[in-house]
Amino acid sequence: MYLTRPWTIRQYAGFSTAEASNAFYKNNLAAGQKGLSIAFDLATHRGYDSDHPRVTGDVGMAGVAIDTVQDMERLFEGIPLAEMSVSMTMNGAVIPILAFFILAAERQGLAPEQLKGTIQNDILKEFLVRNTYIYPPEPSMRIIADIFSYTARQMPRFNSISISGYHMLEAGATPELELAYTLADGLEYVRCGIRAGLDIDDFAPRLSFFWGIGMDHYTEVAKMRAGRLLWAKLLKEFDPKDPRSMMLRAHSQTSGWSLAAQDPLNNIARTTIEALSAILGHTQSLHTNSFDEALALPTAYSAGIARRTQQILRDEFGLCDLIDPLGGSDHVEQETERLVEAAWGHIQEIEKKGGMAKAIIEGIPKAKIEEAATLRQAALDSDREVRVGVNTFRLENEMEHETLEVDNKQVLQQQVLKLRKHRAERDQVAVKAALEALEAAAADPQQNLLQVAINAARSGATLGELSNAMEAVFGRYEQTSALVRGVYSGAIGDSERYQDAAALVEKFRRQEGRSPRVLMAKVGQDGHDRGLQVISSGFADLGFDVVQSPMFLSPEEVAANAVKAKVDIIGLSTMTGAHKTLVPVMMKSLKALGRTDIMVVLGGIIPIKDHETLKNLGVAAIYGPGTRLTKAAASILKGMTHD
Repeated sequence: MYLTRPWTIRQYAGFSTAEASNAFYKNNLAAGQKGLSIAFDLATHRGYDSDHPRVTGDVGMAGVAIDTVQDMERLFEGIPLAEMSVSMTMNGAVIPILAFFILAAERQGLAPEQLKGTIQNDILKEFLVRNTYIYPPEPSMRIIADIFSYTARQMPRFNSISISGYHMLEAGATPELELAYTLADGLEYVRCGIRAGLDIDDFAPRLSFFWGIGMDHYTEVAKMRAGRLLWAKLLKEFDPKDPRSMMLRAHSQTSGWSLAAQDPLNNIARTTIEALSAILGHTQSLHTNSFDEALALPTAYSAGIARRTQQILRDEFGLCDLIDPLGGSDHVEQETERLVEAAWGHIQEIEKKGGMAKAIIEGIPKAKIEEAATLRQAALDSDREVRVGVNTFRLENEMEHETLEVDNKQVLQQQVLKLRKHRAERDQVAVKAALEALEAAAADPQQNLLQVAINAARSGATLGELSNAMEAVFGRYEQTSALVRGVYSGAIGDSERYQDAAALVEKFRRQEGRSPRVLMAKVGQDGHDRGLQVISSGFADLGFDVVQSPMFLSPEEVAANAVKAKVDIIGLSTMTGAHKTLVPVMMKSLKALGRTDIMVVLGGIIPIKDHETLKNLGVAAIYGPGTRLTKAAASILKGMTHD
C-alpha cells in the first residue's frame, strides 16, 4: 500500500465557468494535489445547455458549466492530460461529457489510449438516491454497456465506471446498506458488460468504487475491508483469469452530511477523523471536504485547509510507514465480519428480486435508505445521537465566516454568449446530419453511442443537442416518491418535543377543521432530496397533510402546484446556491396568482448573509442544516394558530 505509493490527493471541485475552474485546478496542482476530480453543474448533469429556460438558476452554481468541446478545452487548458489522472463525476450526460473529454485530449495531441482517469457512469445510484438521471433505466444501462465496450477497445488506462456508495451514505444509508447496494450495483454492471459481449477480464479490471466515509471510525475502516472481501467473492463466480478483475479499488470522500452549519470550525476535526478512517481502510484516492460546505460553496481558504489535512496525515502522521496499522485488531476483524454478514443478506435480497435494476423499479432499496435517514434524524432530534455544537455545547454567539458566492447571472450571461457564438460559427448542415446519425444510433442497439457521439461533438454539436438526440428515442425519466410513514413517530413519538409539535397540529385542526396542508418541493435541477424526504415523513407523522411535488420543477411550476393543491405552506429545499435566482421568481409567481397568503419556508444550505434579502421577499422562515424537525414544525404552526 502506501509504503511504495501514497494515496492520491484528489479534491473534487468545479464552479462557475471553465476558465474559473481551470485557474482553481492549476492552483491546487501547484499546492500539491495529484489528480483532478471534476464537478459539473446541474444543468450539465441533466443534459441541458446553459441557455435552456429550465436551468437559469443552476448554471455554474454547484459545478462547472460545460456546453461544448471548446468549454472542455478551456477546462484543461495548460494542464497536460498525458500526465494527469482525471476523474469526472458524471452519470446523466455521460455520453456527451466523455465525448468532449476525448476530443479535448485529441486537440492536445493525445489518442484515447493515452488517457488516464475515471468516469463515474453509475446511473443505478442516480435512480436510488442522487436523481441526476436523464433517460429511463433500460436505455441508461445500454449507455453503460456502450462505454464499457468503447473503453475496453480504445482506452485501456481509463476506468469506465466508478460505482458509488458515497451518495447512498449521504442520502441516509447505514454502512451495511451502502456496502450492500453499492456491490449489488456493481454486480448489475458486470452482467451488463457480459450481455454486451465482453469477457469479464475485458472490463472488470477497470471497474472502480467510491465510498462515503462517516464518523463511525472503526465501522468505516471495516466497511472498506468487507467490501474488498465481498467483491472478490462475487466476481469469482464469473471465473476471471486476470486476478485484477477481483480487485476492489476505491476512491473515498469524507461525509458532507456530517458537516454542521453551527460552529463550523468543528468540521475540520470531523473531516480529519473521516479521512483517517479512509486511509486506514486503504483507499486509493481521497477527497476531504471543506469546513464551510454546510454554509455555501467552499472558499479557496477552506479548500486549502482540506487539502492540507491530507498532507499532514500523509507526511507528518506516519501513515505511510506501515502497511496496515490496524491489522490484527480484534475489534476491526469482528466489525468486518459483522458487515460482511449483514451486507450479504441485503445483497441476497436484491438478487432474489432479479438484481438491482428490478429492485429499484420495486422501490425496495430507496425505501430502506429513506427509512434509515428518518431514523437518524429522529436520533438527532431526540439527542440520542450527539453532534457537538448542534444539539450539545451550542455557542451563544457564533462567529461569521466568509463564504464563496458564484454570480449566477454573470456566469449564465457568459455561457449564453459563448453558445451563440459557437452556433453561429459552425457548419449547421454537418451538425444536423451528425445529430440525425446519433438519433438513429439510439434506435439501433448494434451501434456504439459513444463512438457516434464523438463524431457529432466533433461537428460542433452541443451537450444539450447530443442529449436531445438520444432523448428523442429514449424519452426523459420521471420518478415518483412515496412517504415513509410511522418511522419518525415510532422513534421519537414519546418525546416532549414531538408531543408539543403534534399538539400544535391538533390545535390547528380544531381551529380550521382540517390538517395544515404543506407542499414539499425542490426547485431547479437539484436532485438532493434526503432533507426533503425526511421532513416530509416527519411532518406527515406529526399530522400535516403533506403534498409531495415532482422533482425538477421551475419556480413558476412550484407556485402553480401550490395554488392548485390549496396548500397553506410551501416548504422549499435548496442546496446548490440557486435560491437567490429562483426564490424571487417563485414569490413573484405566487403574487401573480393572488396567493401571497401561502406561507413560504426554506430549508437547506443558505448563507446567513442572504437571509434578510429572502425574508424581505416574503419568506417566513429559513431552516439550515442541524435544525430539529420538531422545532421547525412548531415554529411554523405558531404563526398559523391563535389562542
